[in-house]
Amino acid sequence: MTFPHPHQLFDFSNQVTVVTGSGSGLGSGIALRFAEAGAKVAINYRSSAAGAQAVVEEIESLGGSAVAIQADVSQKAGAAHLIQETVNHFGQIDILVNNAGLYPVSLLVDMAEEEWDLVINSNLRSTFLCTQAAAKQMIAQGSGGAIVNISSIEGENPAPMHSHYSATKGGILMYTAAAAQELGKHDIRVNAVMPGLIWREGIEQGWPEGVARWQKSAPLKRLGLPSDVADACLFFASPAARWITGASLRVDGGVLTSQTY
Repeated sequence: MTFPHPHQLFDFSNQVTVVTGSGSGLGSGIALRFAEAGAKVAINYRSSAAGAQAVVEEIESLGGSAVAIQADVSQKAGAAHLIQETVNHFGQIDILVNNAGLYPVSLLVDMAEEEWDLVINSNLRSTFLCTQAAAKQMIAQGSGGAIVNISSIEGENPAPMHSHYSATKGGILMYTAAAAQELGKHDIRVNAVMPGLIWREGIEQGWPEGVARWQKSAPLKRLGLPSDVADACLFFASPAARWITGASLRVDGGVLTSQTY
């Protein structure tokens, strides 16, 4: 068995990556990072067409290749459409990053059933549907692949008013292990990244007390950046993680090391 030289480990040239929910926010940061590493990238969006096109144009300005694909990946037809359109455009799929999801807040006792279903479908059902569609394509190609699921530290440590969100992120952790167990025989690796609080435009102004609490609690004393999470995704998708599957990696500045009592 031969292995890539260390300087080749994060060269994704000739690799095709699909990032769900990548028209904005964390997903767009992940997509851009894969493009910087040489991958061709499918930018998936549900409603943020302008944002997705902006990500495509930024990647193309860097000399990369990308395509924006509209699909509601919480629906089976949407997930299948995303994978098929990626293959139609690029000829293959090598990496899937399941990033799409919602992050609403509601008290458990006040939460509408419709909101619960929306979060479960957007976060957990989409992960299942896209994994299933991508795995079928990877198996047909016969060359293996890598799937990276975006969970959260709330999958282990729930926060108030996030019972639906935390349930989906905990479910993603167990689903990652189960999928890794079944897909390993096809040389498809499945791992999860668990981000902590990630910076976004306006967060300091919109939630100053939360940002302050985070910075006080996290040993590394700052919010995460999309590139912090993206680099963990690159690792799991790369040959550097060739013997790692079913794993979950916290990317949280160490905040879960804080004393809780």
